[in-house]
Amino acid sequence: MTVDFVLKKAPSYRIANVRWTGPWSDREIRKRFESVETWAKAHGLRTGRWIFREPADRVWDAGIEVRGAARSEGRVKVQTLPATMVASVRFDPDVVSPRVVYHGVTDWLRSLRREKEIRSAGAYRELYDGNPWREKRSWANTEIQVVVRR
Repeated sequence: MTVDFVLKKAPSYRIANVRWTGPWSDREIRKRFESVETWAKAHGLRTGRWIFREPADRVWDAGIEVRGAARSEGRVKVQTLPATMVASVRFDPDVVSPRVVYHGVTDWLRSLRREKEIRSAGAYRELYDGNPWREKRSWANTEIQVVVRR
């Protein structure tokens, strides 16, 4: 499997998400994703990519891209992530360790800043084409994006 880092323009995503604060927990992440999925199905919305973010220190967002008329309700907030330039890498976590990929993209971004190709790098976000716990194809095509400013 080839793992390569690229700078690209990411589209805007309209997501329904749940935010919480606390330590990282795989169980909690899965629970939050499932609550958003249940909410989207109850409202008859078509879903797209699953997006996991850490917008601040120990603050987590589990969101699912939604298509159709959706409004925030209770803990589920609907928001739009604007189209932006990102550093992106797609890989299979069963073949290549995520730790290696995260370190690699961090070092690559550091060199881009040093060479003045980018001004800054923002928070990381993980994107999946579907439910990574139920769909092996979604897990095998994990994408990490880092918002960058040129």
